Amino acid sequence: MASLNAVKQQLRLAMKQKLSLVSHESAAAQSSVVFNTLRTFQPYVNAKRVSVFLSMPTGEIQTDAIVRHALESGKEVFVPYLHRNPSPSPDLPARVMDMVRLNNLRDYESLEPDRWGIPSVDPATVHDRQRIFGGPDAHHSDRVLLDLILMPGVAFDLSPDTGALRRLGHGKGFYDYFISQHNAKAVALGKQEYPLLLYGLALSEQFLTSPSEGSVPVGPLDQPLDGLVLGNGEIKIPYGKQN
Repeated sequence: MASLNAVKQQLRLAMKQKLSLVSHESAAAQSSVVFNTLRTFQPYVNAKRVSVFLSMPTGEIQTDAIVRHALESGKEVFVPYLHRNPSPSPDLPARVMDMVRLNNLRDYESLEPDRWGIPSVDPATVHDRQRIFGGPDAHHSDRVLLDLILMPGVAFDLSPDTGALRRLGHGKGFYDYFISQHNAKAVALGKQEYPLLLYGLALSEQFLTSPSEGSVPVGPLDQPLDGLVLGNGEIKIPYGKQN
């Protein structure tokens, strides 16, 4: 495990340097392409409950237009909320991620940036919001499941051996743990075959296409994706899978 983490961290550092060379203009143009691709992409069009990450100012696809469009289209839009694990244990992460629902466009526009410049939900409002997990104060969340998660990442590739679409995150495991808990909730609700879709959104520079760029290392807890929408308009899917 230590070796896997070291390889992941090495790739993160290489990607950080690579992404620092992507201009603001290029990132904005690629973000526009991703948005326009999603608007007519059936998994997004058909989704009623969508989780969308809120972007850092640089180094990744900007999701502002996506969030606005999803809200204006009548979708239920959920965004990440990080908090202490309500069930602390040496075997579980100390901090975990839930998804909380935005009430409307005005609510979204009221979010304040955190220290990384990411718009963030005020913890004081969380007990009034619908969310996927939460606790005893969760607002009508007991049977809520997501249809689609639009995920960030540092790097992505397709495994030449298995055809899996692999994602390298920022190293905290928030999404992998959330997805495993979401799957467990679906099973508890008797929905073992619930079709939660996982799609990454990425700048073209984040998709690794040659051995010289490296490859995405994964472990048993890393969740493979159903697809990846790139800033050049391409949609990557695992080998052998149809959209």
